[in-house]
Amino acid sequence: MPVRILVVDDEPNILATLAPLLRSRGYEVSTAMTGRGAVEAVERENPDLMVLDLGLPDMDGVEVTRLVRDGRTTPIVVLSARGAEGDKVRALDAGADDYVTKPFGVDELMARIRAALRHRLQEQGSRPLFQSADLTVDLVHRRVSVGGREVRLSPKEYDILQQFVIHAGKVLTHRHLLREVWGGEDSADVQALRVFIRQLRQKLEANPEQPRHILTEPGVGYRLQIQE
Repeated sequence: MPVRILVVDDEPNILATLAPLLRSRGYEVSTAMTGRGAVEAVERENPDLMVLDLGLPDMDGVEVTRLVRDGRTTPIVVLSARGAEGDKVRALDAGADDYVTKPFGVDELMARIRAALRHRLQEQGSRPLFQSADLTVDLVHRRVSVGGREVRLSPKEYDILQQFVIHAGKVLTHRHLLREVWGGEDSADVQALRVFIRQLRQKLEANPEQPRHILTEPGVGYRLQIQE
């Protein structure tokens, strides 16, 4: 059965471009031009993924994300002309899986769609042993190794890495990490988080200045890159 993708955008030229592009890649595509239409389409069609514009005429895309997230795990890739980090952060914190800024490259969009679908499949069949390139994380025994060599992490470093593994391939905002690892946004600050990320890279990356595993999304947060 082909993967079903719902594309939500109020610009006809975007729909006219994206729908045939996705169909040519083997996806089944439906479209909506309003927030209400998007919510109704999700209820009616239960798509495998939604590409969602933030600037809809009747409802903010962030609110659409919250409504869709209420009881559903449909992956959401935000596609928007808004370049401001605040909009991206709000969408991600509301439950979006990833974002692409207009004007977008076809290869970038397709890669983000594949990553969001892969992340959701990984969640559904979540395995206690995570592997990406030379990085291995055993979630049961709390063991981490790089290239077969065991790496010692502090409890806080491990808790941060655990969040990355659980949500591998997904952008995690600073707010998400502070909430899940420190228990609240007020108990730590972004600078403290950056210190721990730097320490993790020192231990996990061959070249911490050019990381392959933990990537920075400027002004937004971080992503654990899934690699073969």
